[in-house]
Amino acid sequence: MATKRLQAKCLCGGVRIDADLESQEVGVCHCDICRRWAGGPFMAVEASENVIIAGTDLLGIYESSGWGERGFCNACGTTLFWRSKDAAHYAISAMAFDDLTEADLTKQIFIDSKPDWYALANETQTMTGAEFLAQFASEEDKPNG
Repeated sequence: MATKRLQAKCLCGGVRIDADLESQEVGVCHCDICRRWAGGPFMAVEASENVIIAGTDLLGIYESSGWGERGFCNACGTTLFWRSKDAAHYAISAMAFDDLTEADLTKQIFIDSKPDWYALANETQTMTGAEFLAQFASEEDKPNG
């Protein structure tokens, strides 16, 4: 699929995000932090290049870990994105996009943190928290053998 430029925004429209997406694959995070922050599983589309944020005077940033931070609108409270601290990688809320018409739910992460009282019906790739985090471990951190 060719790169497609899409726009996302908060509820009040004060914060807007333009991003180039290589795919419209939606991933779901069930970690405790995302569920508390988003009021349920966080559904997001990945973006890593050419992400432009307008309305930064209303943008709130919360440092949620040593490697990531979460963006939200200070005026209306909308959950907007998770990003790496170097801003090289974004997971933008799928619900904030104006025109996510070609979306497919493809992946669920931190599946081991998901409460038993809900389940998504879609067939997706699933990863535990440990499996997901292992993708980012440096070569020194990986076990030998």
